[in-house]
This record gives sequence, C-alpha cells and structure tokens, in this order.
Amino acid sequence: MRVHNYGGFGDRGFTLIELIIVVVIIVLVLGMSTLFFASTLPSAKLNGMSREMSAMIKQARLLARNKGEKQALIIDLDSRTYGIEGREAKAIPREITARVIDPLSGEVYRGKYTLIFHDTGGIEGGTILLTYNKKTVSIETDPVVGSIIVKQ
Repeated sequence: MRVHNYGGFGDRGFTLIELIIVVVIIVLVLGMSTLFFASTLPSAKLNGMSREMSAMIKQARLLARNKGEKQALIIDLDSRTYGIEGREAKAIPREITARVIDPLSGEVYRGKYTLIFHDTGGIEGGTILLTYNKKTVSIETDPVVGSIIVKQ
C-alpha cells in the first residue's frame, strides 16, 4: 500500500515555533493598541469636559436673555465644581486642571470665579483654561456679543 504525501508534508498542522510566533505577534498588537487607547481616553475626557462647560455657559447666557435678569456661572477652583448659581453644580474631574485668565486680575488658580451674564447678551468674565498633561483647551467669551469660542 502506498501513502500519498500531498504538498510535501507528512503531518498537517502547525509546529510549536509557528504557534509561539503567532502568539507573540498577537500580544504585541494588543499591547500597542492598549497604549494607543490609554492615551486617547483622557484626551476625550478633556474634550467632553470643555463641551459640557461651554454648553453650561450658553445655557446661562440663554437664561439671562429669556428671564431678563442677570445670571451667574460660578467656577469654584478649590472644590473643583462649576454651575449656574441656584442650580446643581457639576464636578471637574481630578485629572483636569482648571484656571481662569481674567482681563483685570490675570490668572486665577484658587477661590471662586464668577462669570456674569446680562440680559442684553453680554458677558463679564475671562477665559477658562482646562488642561490635561500638555493639552489645553480654552473657552473664550466675547464680553460684548456674548459669543463662546472653544479652542483646542
């Protein structure tokens, strides 16, 4: 009886070396993808935080115009919270540093900082800076028109 050897290999399958090489490649790819996603998640958190804060600024401006009275957005840099006066405050995540550049007093790192929104649409206040590692997002307000500009 004659045994046919198709393709030149006696046994079909993989050697131990081939399996080890494949496992090493898979581990390297997973390790690299973990590093990539680990660095993008905090950045996404910073972007999300800046969107939430700018939305609250727009809400305070809209409330001032609709109610016909001043509204205040208070940023408490010590307790790491921000919110419209008389409403629930939101927390600033621990890994994000917040500070304000006031046109009159310069950089503010501590205490409570208040942005005032007038019923005419104008805003009294400075530029809010949110930082994570080396990335900074600024939320600028136009005092006359009341527009909000987010720069990354």
